[in-house]
Amino acid sequence: MHLAYPAVLAALLFCTGLYGVLARRNAILVLMSVELMLNAVNLNLVAFDVWLRDSLHAGQALTLFTIAIAAAEIGIGLAIVLMVYRNRGTADVDRLRDTAEGHEQDGGPSDSAYSADSANPATGAAS
Repeated sequence: MHLAYPAVLAALLFCTGLYGVLARRNAILVLMSVELMLNAVNLNLVAFDVWLRDSLHAGQALTLFTIAIAAAEIGIGLAIVLMVYRNRGTADVDRLRDTAEGHEQDGGPSDSAYSADSANPATGAAS
């Protein structure tokens, strides 16, 4: 078998995954696209391992390592996406803003955080 067939297939898979990462707005679909890109890399590793007739099978060993890393990445990524969905109500990547303290959905500073500091201590009302 020629090396060109799996290399072209891997290039198509990688380009499809890259398009999915750049064009998708849903965080789950972005993670799936990253997995598609990792599978394209795995296909290249195994194809070149077979083509080079490596006695150590380094390409296949690296493929197993990549699969283990991908499994950990998808587990942590899904946990993060689920927590963001619970807190924000959306998994849309464009709608997610800075999650640092003092920022609201629109990205500006929180008015409620400053109203407590500017409250009149005698009356408890905001000035």
